[in-house]
Order: sequence, then structure tokens, then C-alpha cells
Amino acid sequence: MLIKRWLASLVNRAVAFVVLAIVLAAIIVAVVSSVVSRSELEAQTREQVETIAELVAGDLDVRLQQRRDTLTHVAEGFTMDEQVFRDRARLLVKREIALQHMFDGVYLFDASGKVIAEYPESYRQTGLDISGRDYFRQTSSQLTSVISEPYVSNYRDRPAIMMTAPIFDHNQRFIGVLGGTVFLAGDNFMEDMSNVRIGKTGYVSIATRSGITLAHGRTGESMVPVRLENQGLKSAMAGFEGTVHTTIKEDTNAIMSVRQMSQVPWFVTAVWPAREAYAPISRLTDSFVQVLLIVILVMAPLALLVFRRLMAPLRKLGFQISERHLGIRTEPVDIAGGTEIRQVAETFNTVMEERDEVLASLAEREAFFRSLTQSAPIGIIQTDVLGRIEFVNPAFERIIGVDSSDLQHAPLIEGVYEEDRAGTVEARKEALRSKTVFRGRFRLKSRSDRQLVWADVMTAVIETEERSLGTITVVRDITHELEIEAELAEEQQRADSILGVLQEGVLMVDVDGIIRYANDAACGFLGQAGGCEQQNFFQLVSIENENRRWEADEFLRSADVDSLYATLRNSAGRTFDVDLTMLHLRRGRHNHRLVFVIRDDSERRREEERLSWEATHDSLTGLLNRRAFNSSLVKCLTEANKATVASILMLIDLDYFKPVNDEGGHLLGDDLLGRLSDLLRTSVRQSDTVARLGGDEFGIILPACGMERAAQLAETIRTGIESLRLEQDGKSFGVTASIGLTEMCDADSGPREVVARADEGTYAAKAQGRNQVVTVPLPPRH
Repeated sequence: MLIKRWLASLVNRAVAFVVLAIVLAAIIVAVVSSVVSRSELEAQTREQVETIAELVAGDLDVRLQQRRDTLTHVAEGFTMDEQVFRDRARLLVKREIALQHMFDGVYLFDASGKVIAEYPESYRQTGLDISGRDYFRQTSSQLTSVISEPYVSNYRDRPAIMMTAPIFDHNQRFIGVLGGTVFLAGDNFMEDMSNVRIGKTGYVSIATRSGITLAHGRTGESMVPVRLENQGLKSAMAGFEGTVHTTIKEDTNAIMSVRQMSQVPWFVTAVWPAREAYAPISRLTDSFVQVLLIVILVMAPLALLVFRRLMAPLRKLGFQISERHLGIRTEPVDIAGGTEIRQVAETFNTVMEERDEVLASLAEREAFFRSLTQSAPIGIIQTDVLGRIEFVNPAFERIIGVDSSDLQHAPLIEGVYEEDRAGTVEARKEALRSKTVFRGRFRLKSRSDRQLVWADVMTAVIETEERSLGTITVVRDITHELEIEAELAEEQQRADSILGVLQEGVLMVDVDGIIRYANDAACGFLGQAGGCEQQNFFQLVSIENENRRWEADEFLRSADVDSLYATLRNSAGRTFDVDLTMLHLRRGRHNHRLVFVIRDDSERRREEERLSWEATHDSLTGLLNRRAFNSSLVKCLTEANKATVASILMLIDLDYFKPVNDEGGHLLGDDLLGRLSDLLRTSVRQSDTVARLGGDEFGIILPACGMERAAQLAETIRTGIESLRLEQDGKSFGVTASIGLTEMCDADSGPREVVARADEGTYAAKAQGRNQVVTVPLPPRH
């Protein structure tokens, strides 16, 4: 109550307004400054975290690559006889000073996985069998350099990683492995990486995508599982690379930048707690609040004093106006004070002078009103306070077909059709009682042609300050408009019936995505069989095309969309392949609408997939056809100079296949080809390419296989084909295979040259009695 009395004074209100304006301005400036500062600080923070993550990941990649390349180079220099290799193992390890500086431990393993030499020898690992270790099995099977997953080493159970490289004799036969160990916790580059700091509390950690922490800058842990409750780390394990906000220990918010490494399936994370990163903004806000309080304490008393002096003439003017109204004062009020107060005084004097003139002109205005209504195109009726008609204009006479003389002093309500009268009377009384404008639609009786007239009616009270003078009513004939509305409703119902039976989904949405109309087919696509109007279209479905999701803003900004082949996924989890069309209606206006037409495109896409498969595969065996085989061969040739192990082409020509077709029939021959195809598929690696080149000829591409392994595989395939027999009518049918092998090299000009060499092998195999494997060497280089 005290505050209300204090605010009754304009001076006090002005002071309160000034203080409020200062506070609001300060808040706006503070919020804008905070948002801008936080945005700039966040950008700097993200850039700093990203830079550190990128530098650490890059440096770690360089160090790992340097060590692996050095290890591989040294292993290539160990080419010698296997017995010599065993005898000189200790000397070879002691001689590699570069490896001793790069690794915490250097080992030589023989082909069976036994440690035959080590440095330093104080680890006492010589004689240990490590054939069960994943890094040895992977190196001996793939015959390539390997950086292992982290593991617990045999030396004091210390966590470590192993880099390995295979060792071959002069005949390229695998004779052993050279390995280098890096301890995860030790005086080496791994600990240097984990000791990197961001600010005071930021840190760097390194982990594998399989979920093992290698080095943690905050806790110092290694060889522990990654915290899967941290969404950023979980995404990093799936291959994510970027910068995100996340939560670390004890629900602490932080900025995390993730960088994936190229040499190994590891990732580096740089983490900076947000509390430290954004600390400058908090200090700035505290200072700003202190300054604001000082400004308010100074400005409030000063504003109160100034406004009291400015408002003194207004108080005096109020006394003079009151005296003039009571008749005590007859002369005009004094004109003094500021511009606004002077304007009020002048306006009051002018109003008082004009009041008498206004009263004198009322009679003229009434005459003018009656004259104006004579030419108005709508009906106008004036009644007294009892609702009796005093005046009607010619337009109303034409509406109901009654002369104005017959309507004088008749109650206006009697002209309303009896069935509509009761509700109209109550609504009109309530509107007039509350001094609001009455609006209604009802039927009027027409006495001329005995027909009813639909009218749109508005009634308002005519009153002065002292009393009510009656009402003024405006009447508009809407009979023809309602007939047109009925016809439009019928057309709308007909259109809805047509759209309801269409298989295509048709719907219309506004700019906010709210569905204004949808047929049954559209609701089916949206997973809303019971109806989907008034729901948000873009919340019910997601529309994706070429790995890009179309958002609502993109549809609004784009031109009309014709035949967008997309994937539609609704809220019920169902997915549809659709052909989508979108049209704009009344674009740029307040009633802008989007019309979507959705067609099921599943059948067409299945047909395209079938045709694509048939274009690259043999229909009988399901293997690749000659065209796809040639494409794979060209690709393998382009990569031949990059591989450390030679890629091999194998051609297989079946022997005695024609007698199988002639004696057993083509169905038996087709069955035999199908079983041979299954044999070839199960015999090779997933990275190898198997194709039917035509008739009884097959081709296999073996990338980075090596001739020794390829020859063993060819012999296995030859034996398998020879043992494959089919029984029919008491007879046994089977075939053998003549197989040609050749290496690929960067000197080959194209696939034709390689295929020709492999063909020489098949011809030679047939010439030597068939059912053989013949290797064709590379031609000598000039």
C-alpha cells in the first residue's frame, strides 16, 4: 500500500523510471557483452584446444611412423638364411643402436614365436614363447608391419605396445619377427604426450578406438577402460573427430577436442574445464555489478530533485483548471513552465473556447448524418432507447422491401425471423448492457416477396456522458454470399473425396510446419493412421537425401522441389523410399503454405538395385562377371607399386567340362559350376576377387599375397576341384583344373598383359597333361 501511494506521484514515477531504465540498459549491455565475450572466448578456447589436440596427434603419428619405418627398414636388412639368423640374433640386436634409443625394448622372434634375442638382456625374456600374442599372430599371418593394441607385457606386467616387422630369407620365406616395445608408463614419448597441459587444469589423453586408455594427463592412468558415460569419448571410439562440450569428473563441464590418428586406430583428446576457460567473464560481470550499484545510488537522489522542480508549474496548472471547471475562475489559465506544460495550458484554453461552438453545431451534424446515410450502400437504422425505429435509409428499405413510413416507431426486433429471434434478443441485450458492439447473423423477414433475407448486423449504443440516446444498427445483405459459401463447401468436399482415395500422400503445411490438411495416404506415411492434422509435419518425419537431412528452413528457402528421391522415416520407426514433390502456395504472404506430394518409390529402387547387380555379376554362379573383374584388375595394377608384397593373378580353366554337359546334361553342368563357385569363394580371403570370365574359365585376383602363398592356395583349389564329384543315374561326374599364376608389377602396361601371362600358365598346364598349377615368371627388365 505504501509503495502504491508513493508511485501515485508523477515525480516518483519518473525517478523510478530513470532507475529502471538505467538497470535495464545495464542488464542489456551486460547480457550482450557477456554473450559476445563468451562467444569470442569460446571460439578462442575451442581453437586452442583443437590446436593442441591436432599438434599432439600429429606429433604422435610422426613418432610412431618414424619408429615403424625404422623397424621395417632394419628388418629388411636382416635378409639371410634362417640358421644364420638364429645364430647371429644376439649380435644383430646389440648392433642396432638406433632401435635401442627409439624403443624401451628390442626383440627378435623366430618363425615359431620364440624370443631368440633381446635388448636389454636384463629383461630376461629370451626363450619365452609369445606365439599366442595377437601382434605375433597378425604379423606372421599378414606378413606386414604391425603396431599392436596395448597389452600387459611379461616384464613386471608393465603396460606396453609392440611394433613388429616380418623378416624373410633370400627366397622371401618368413623366418622371424623384429619387435620393439614402448612402455605406456615410462621415460619416453608417450609420457611426454600425456604431460602436455592446457592452462592450469586442462590435460591431454590418448586412447584406442577399442576403448583402452593409453595415457591420461589428469590421472596418469594407463591400460584402463575408457569412460563410456562420457559421450564425447564414446563418439571418438566410433570415429568422431571434432570439438564438443562434455562432462568430466564430478559433473564438471569441459571443452573436449578429438583428433583421430592416421597411423593406428587411436585418438587424442584435449580437455579444458569450462570453469577455468571462462573465468575472465565471471570477473568482468562482478566488476560491472559494482559499478551499476554506485551509479544507481548517485542518480536516484539527483533525479528526484530535478523532477520536483520541473513539475512545479504543472501542479499550479491543475489548481487553475479545477477553479475554471467549478466556475470560480473565468479568465484563461496561466501559460507557464516547460513546453509540454505550456501546450497543455494552451490546449485547455482552446478546448474551453471551442466547447460552445461544438454544442451549437450538433444540430447541423445530425442533419449531415441523415443526408450521408441516404447514399450509403448498406442498411442503416436508428432506434430510440426502447428499440423503436426512428430512421432507416433507402438501402435498408431495398433489403427488406418495406417503405420507411411503414417502419416508423415499429420495434426493430419484430423484423427478425421468429426462429432466430429468441437467441438474437438475448445476445443483443447483453452487448448493449456491457456497452459493447453487438454482432450477429440471422434472417430478416421480407414482406415484398415473402422470402427470408440473411443479414450481417452490427449494433452500437448512442450515448452522451449524461444519458443513452438509442442505438445505431448497420445491416448488410449476405444471402448471395452464403449461397457462394455453400457451393465452395461442396467443391471442397468433392476435392477431399478425390484426395482421400489417392495412393499418393498429399498434405499442406504452414510456415511453422503445422499440418493444415492431409489425406489418409499422407497420414499413413507419417505413421498417424488416426489422422495427423494440426500436428507438426517436421517433428513427425525426417527426410534424408544423399546422406543429408532436409530441415524445415531448407524447404521454406528452396524453390519448388520436383521428384526428390529421398528416405522418409516417421515417428513410428518405419522407413519409406519416396519420390517427394513440394510446391509453394502464396509465397511471401502471411498465408504462405507448402504442399507435399509423397509417392512410394520402393519398387523402382529395388528394380535399379537388381539391374545394377546383374550388370556386374554372373547370373548362374553369383560371382563377378568379366567387366567387374577387369575393373578390379585395373585398380590392383595401379596399386602394385605401393605394395611391399606382390599381388597375384590366378586363371583357372576347367578340364573335361564338355563331357559333363554332353553326358549329364546342362542342368548337371550348371550344378557343378555352382558348387565350384562356392569352393572358390570359401578358399580365398575377403579382400580377394573371384569372377567367372565365361564358360568354364574363372579368374582370381590376390592383392599383396606373394607367389609362395598364392601357389599353395592354387594347389588347394586344384585339389578341391579334383575331389568334387556329382552322381547321376549311377555315373560319377567331375572335372579337373589347369591353373596359371603370375605376379603383377608396375611395369605392366595394362590388364591385357597380365592376363596374357596367366593364360600362358593355363596353356602350359594343359600341355603338360592338365590338372596342374603352372607359375609364369615376370619377363626380364631391359
